[in-house]
Amino acid sequence: MNFDHLRALAAVIDEGTFEAAADRLHISPSAVSQRIKALEKSVGQVVVRRAAPCTPTDAGSALLRLARQVQLLESEAREALGAGSAGPTATPVAVNADSLATWFLPVLADAAGWADTTLDLHVEDQDHSSRLLRQGDVLGAVTADPVPVSGCRAVRLGAMRYVPAAAPGLRDRFAGGAGPDWSAMPVLQFNSKDKLQRSFLASHGVARFPPMHTVPSSEAFVAAVRAGLGWGMVPELQVGSDFDDGRLVLLDAHAHHDVELYWQSWTLQSERLVRLTAAVRRASRQLLHQPPS
Repeated sequence: MNFDHLRALAAVIDEGTFEAAADRLHISPSAVSQRIKALEKSVGQVVVRRAAPCTPTDAGSALLRLARQVQLLESEAREALGAGSAGPTATPVAVNADSLATWFLPVLADAAGWADTTLDLHVEDQDHSSRLLRQGDVLGAVTADPVPVSGCRAVRLGAMRYVPAAAPGLRDRFAGGAGPDWSAMPVLQFNSKDKLQRSFLASHGVARFPPMHTVPSSEAFVAAVRAGLGWGMVPELQVGSDFDDGRLVLLDAHAHHDVELYWQSWTLQSERLVRLTAAVRRASRQLLHQPPS
């Protein structure tokens, strides 16, 4: 299999169009097209859906994983041979928004010192991030899936704890004799995939869901809770001193939801992957809930 053809595939998927891929590879769009057609001929299958943006077929996803592995190992081999590299190697990683806003930040601080690597972060829900590994879009992912994707290893990181919180004024407006009126008090969700609030309400026997606002930003979600737009399951790591200062109140002192997180990455003998994995595990040990020893 021709490495130039694999590079063309990665460029087309990363850039979204044949023209943009040509600019990245410093060749003509016609040459990119010829390389993709040659790749498709060699495997006997279509590997790119010609759309806007271009996306890989199932066969293309398998080849895309190979292309990224080749790029990573080729860069490290050049460095080992003293040939230098063409520049920092892009390292695509999937991480959920709440992790990125909290415990994952020390990983970014570590990466700031890696002159040979750039991070390409893909923000994806932890329940869906392993899909990006299967597609070949990323080489590592923070995920809630403990079962390793084919060709990957999985390491338990710890638990992200969420607690039900609200602004005091909102809680007081909907206070009842036996606690909040859950069926009336407005609630927030991160996006349509966010089931934390719905699960909490179901566990409290709420049959009719209250008005629900959508705030698809981790930082803005907590800000919206502080502003009284609605209550929400917020990351314990993100509220800081809000409970002590009275900016937020805990709606149920006995309720919390722990999301177990795992780090999945390719089983490659790569110094960059080893370094990245070490940084992720170090940060998780410092900030995520760990099982009793």
